[in-house]
Formats: sequence, C-alpha cells, structure tokens
Amino acid sequence: MATGNGWYLIGPLIAVGLVCFLGAVFWRMGLQWTLNSTDDDYGLLRPAAVAGDEEAAEEIRQMLADAGIRATLAGPTVLVFAEDLEEARRALKVV
Repeated sequence: MATGNGWYLIGPLIAVGLVCFLGAVFWRMGLQWTLNSTDDDYGLLRPAAVAGDEEAAEEIRQMLADAGIRATLAGPTVLVFAEDLEEARRALKVV
C-alpha cells in the first residue's frame, strides 16, 4: 500500500471516530447509574455493628477477626457476609 494515496490515515481516523462515539455514549449516559444505589447498599455484605468512630469500629473488626469471622469497615460501620451475620452479632453480644 502506497503512503502517498491517503490510506495511512484510515486507522487513526477510525480510532478517533471510535473514541468520539464512546465519548458521546458516556456523555449521554452521564452518572445516572449511580443515582439508583443507596448509601447503605453494600452488596453481599451486611452491617453487623455501627461504632461511634473508626477506631472503635477497627477494634470491633479485630474482635470479629479473632473469633474467625471475616469483617471489613465502611467508615464506622462493621460489615460481614450475610452467612456470618448472626454469628458476628452473637460474638459481639458476648463481649
């Protein structure tokens, strides 16, 4: 293919066109998909306890970890998997 007849521009033009198309799609969609979720939607995780601050939440998470329960934090909220929720609440009542 000769470089003098303009065929070398086809690849970059397709790439620019694709980027413009995707930009238009994302611009049209906006961030509306985030409006459907709520602040307390944690997916597979369930809140086991809500502490006053993050340091207290970390202590609670560590107590659950010592009891063999997987836990994580979302600010002052201690989250566990749904199947571990009752066990986590029982472990926290003992303390």
